[in-house]
Amino acid sequence: MKKIEAIIRKSKFTVVKEALHDVGVNFFSYWDVTGLGNEKEGHVYRGISYSTSDIQRRYLSIVVNDDFEAATIKAILSSAATGNVGDGKIFVSDINESYRIRTGEKGGDTLN
Repeated sequence: MKKIEAIIRKSKFTVVKEALHDVGVNFFSYWDVTGLGNEKEGHVYRGISYSTSDIQRRYLSIVVNDDFEAATIKAILSSAATGNVGDGKIFVSDINESYRIRTGEKGGDTLN
């Protein structure tokens, strides 16, 4: 099993969610986060300079069986990208075990 964590633009969340559903990822957790990025320049709108390094983001936490890893990452990459600085990051880590609290069963079947 893999844990895929993605930090994406908040404005792209609906598109990413639909892309994940399209590839069969129907359960994940998410929350709103704020962070600092690498961009040093701000944007000017109507004479006022705005910082773009601390834009609101959405953090997704997705656990999938190994065979869903590539499809999940591809769905996020294709749906979250704008081509601009600040599109986000994806992190992948191994999950050793999962348990379904209701029944006590364990293993990859608990993700369905």
